[in-house]
Amino acid sequence: MDNYVGKRLDGRYEIREIVGVGGMAVVYKAYDNIDDRMVSIKVLKDEFLANEEFRRRFKNESKAIAVLSHPNIVKVYDVSLGDKLQYIVMEYVEGITLKEYIEQQGVIPWKEAVHFTTQILRALQHAHDKGIVHSDLKPDNIMVRRTAEGYCTAKIIDFDAGFFSDDPPGEITGDQVYFSPEALLHNMGRPVAVTEKADIFALGLLFHQYWCGTLPGFDREEHRYANEALLEGDSLLLNIPALPGDVRALLDRMLALDPAERPSARQAWESLSGETIKILNTQFYALSDDDL
Repeated sequence: MDNYVGKRLDGRYEIREIVGVGGMAVVYKAYDNIDDRMVSIKVLKDEFLANEEFRRRFKNESKAIAVLSHPNIVKVYDVSLGDKLQYIVMEYVEGITLKEYIEQQGVIPWKEAVHFTTQILRALQHAHDKGIVHSDLKPDNIMVRRTAEGYCTAKIIDFDAGFFSDDPPGEITGDQVYFSPEALLHNMGRPVAVTEKADIFALGLLFHQYWCGTLPGFDREEHRYANEALLEGDSLLLNIPALPGDVRALLDRMLALDPAERPSARQAWESLSGETIKILNTQFYALSDDDL
């Protein structure tokens, strides 16, 4: 793996440090000399430059993020898809991942959990309206930062497993822990559609995780993942204390085995209205329209 720290890409981007390493790419923090700002640059690993599948995924990620414009989705500024170097220049998000935040906080207060969920749902609604499925929602792929006004905001990052809903890949990639049942069946060769409802299932697991500090349990301990448990007819054991009725009902729907029974991102957001939002506004901290 080439290390670009200390180098300048295309005479413009000064690479400062590595901030993340994934399966197919390395993410660097860099300085943009032209626009005078810090950016993140995701560089496809050299060993995958000759691999058509990885090049396709990298190109699809750049295309997917480029059509998105939402305050809770990382922005794309520039893309270079050369034969010897491929990279995506993105907004640099100062903060920590949701995974790190969960590790620091343990169980996140439910008001804050609902606050994160509303932001992510609004971002997903925007992506789904554009026909894009993220396909790899997990704590590592959500950044959390505190604004100057003291708000905690969430941003979805890393669309490298994403795809356009009208052109799904032959194999769905992403973290098996957050896979939907239909994504698992799809990868087993079953003729099932994988749509934006797969993201809703993953977010339901996320919601439970950052609320309780753990993923849902299973009826039988031999199951490894929630998707396996549901496909074998078992129930997910939700470890959630007393919650507003609309929140508990929403989580049950998000984790339904049948994608048709799960709400859309828009429906999920709209269900978190009324008393829940009033509590958020009056007892947690004031939320602006942009946050919601």
